[in-house]
Amino acid sequence: MEKMITLSSLSADELGVTNPKITCQSDLRFYSVKQEPFTTYGLYDPLGGFPYHRMPESVAEAVNDGVKLNNFCTAGGRVRFVTDSDYIALRMISGGSAHMSNMCLNASSAFDIYVSRNGTDRFAGVFDPPLTGYTDGYDDIIGPPWLPKGRKEVTINFPLYSGVTGLWIGLDRNSGIEKRAGYRIGKPILYYGSSITQGGCASRPGMAYEAIISRRLDADFINLGFNGSARAEQPIADYLASLDPIVFVMDYDYNAPDPEYLAKTHENLYRTFRAAHPDTPVIMVGKPDFWLCNESNMERRDVIYRTYNNARLRGEKVIFIDGHSLFPANMREECTVDNCHPNDLGMVGMADVIGRAVEFALSM
Repeated sequence: MEKMITLSSLSADELGVTNPKITCQSDLRFYSVKQEPFTTYGLYDPLGGFPYHRMPESVAEAVNDGVKLNNFCTAGGRVRFVTDSDYIALRMISGGSAHMSNMCLNASSAFDIYVSRNGTDRFAGVFDPPLTGYTDGYDDIIGPPWLPKGRKEVTINFPLYSGVTGLWIGLDRNSGIEKRAGYRIGKPILYYGSSITQGGCASRPGMAYEAIISRRLDADFINLGFNGSARAEQPIADYLASLDPIVFVMDYDYNAPDPEYLAKTHENLYRTFRAAHPDTPVIMVGKPDFWLCNESNMERRDVIYRTYNNARLRGEKVIFIDGHSLFPANMREECTVDNCHPNDLGMVGMADVIGRAVEFALSM
């Protein structure tokens, strides 16, 4: 592999790394991911200034305070590269970890890593944060036996809920690095929705349903899930319409305060996007913790179905997913951590159903 002769790098000491798991590896050099051949996906202008964010700050500020805050959560962010380094270390700078009663730090505030040697990405580990969290960032390292020897294609997933203001990857000094080939489906799948869309409450970033679908299809994606704040206001509708996805997944049912609000915004969001993208498939999803005995759930489902059916009758490319179908029927009560947010079992169920819909949409 090509050696990293021209890349700017720092030692662990120069970066202020004191983790003994890292400092004992004297041959490590750290490289900013803002230089080639590292490629960052899923974040807005990743080569621009820090902190990382998911949409222009001016747009987020025009939507609502929750979106303004959650814009700096790095859900859906990924950095990809190829290396033959035996060890991969990570140093991140942050304003602090995101502590949540229903979500572990490995998901909210850490990075996980996948490696591929034969065309399929496989989980290799989590860059573990301190048990008590962190106030200004953290560092960790992964090596044998979790990382295979030799050349490997790497994807590192960003935290789902904490922010990132700096990121460096540590590799063996004499190892090589190359740009990883782009996704097979390079035009991104666009997801808009609630805290569930953002990734709550997967056990780690790679278990968010969008990340699972991405690995299965080898597809790029953009995660615009906003904890408690996805309410389809006109500024966010206009911004979503300004993007150019291969498929658009509307998954914000949960954050509409009531069925009446959903009725006022759902068709408008769809029509705003459709006006800019007359041929792009749109998938409309209901909330997953759907109970048939809840009248509000039934009303919400009717609102979403009405938007879908109106579009279908016009001959437009649309798919409807009943939220009641997202969790396995015989395990519904085991699919959440709090009767709302999916655990890993729930996330896999959502990935199965929404993933099949995405595959079908790609054939429309």
